[in-house]
Amino acid sequence: MDGGTAVCTVTPASAGWAYSGLRVLALGPGEEAALETGDAETLVLPLAGACAVTVAAPAGGTVTFELTGRRDVFSRVTDFAYVPRDAAVRVSSREGGRFALPSARCERRLPPRYGPAERVPVELRGAGGMARQVNNFCTPGAFEADRLIACEVLTPGGNWSSYPPHKHDEQTPEESVLEEIYYFEVADAPDGGPGIGYQRVYGTTDVLEEVRTGDTVLIPHGWHGPSMAVPGYDLYYLNVMAGPGERAWRICDDPAHAWIRGTWPGLPADPRLPMTSAAGPRDHREGGR
Repeated sequence: MDGGTAVCTVTPASAGWAYSGLRVLALGPGEEAALETGDAETLVLPLAGACAVTVAAPAGGTVTFELTGRRDVFSRVTDFAYVPRDAAVRVSSREGGRFALPSARCERRLPPRYGPAERVPVELRGAGGMARQVNNFCTPGAFEADRLIACEVLTPGGNWSSYPPHKHDEQTPEESVLEEIYYFEVADAPDGGPGIGYQRVYGTTDVLEEVRTGDTVLIPHGWHGPSMAVPGYDLYYLNVMAGPGERAWRICDDPAHAWIRGTWPGLPADPRLPMTSAAGPRDHREGGR
């Protein structure tokens, strides 16, 4: 990558696996970065700010997508761009910002495309203290890709998400093999201090980590969850997944905690959800950031 600042870089080689990758790119006002996608299909997803994405094809010619973006991950659902493998890409930003580039090594070369924010399916999952918002911008059935699966999860302060704990590390009719990256951002305190959250992973590994804005957790296998938004601090994470089989998100709940799903119908909805939409934040969020 030439230009900009890499806030986060996860490649299949650095993660010790075969498919999933993520870069988070910071650009100053008027700055641009150039990169080659190589053997990985890639998205450009604004985390904060707007940008232009110019894609050059190997056979010649370019196409440019103007991304409206957003103020921050808690302010609205964003638009995005899909960039195929074997492409040269330039990302530029007039005002500057931060941009996530989830990727997956793949075989097919699909055309570059624009993903409008208005077409991103917003799902409310869970209930009560387990309620959260899922922005399914690049999930199977929502947006075509060869291997890449990506979504955003917004969890109100005090709630748990990625719960009950689950895994996807075996190829069975009920489960698919997917390497997964969690990238976190946490709302600040009213005085501007950094917020915190927690992430649990267990099974063949044992992780309980405090997470802050810019942190990543890699999940090659094992049970993962909950992702915990501590009271007072809304939690955001970007999930990036890819694997060797069918492009499908099939999971297996930890049998010790699978019963939790059965409690959801008896729990109240969280009035803070949905937190955002393509139009912007809910009224109760206005002025809060």
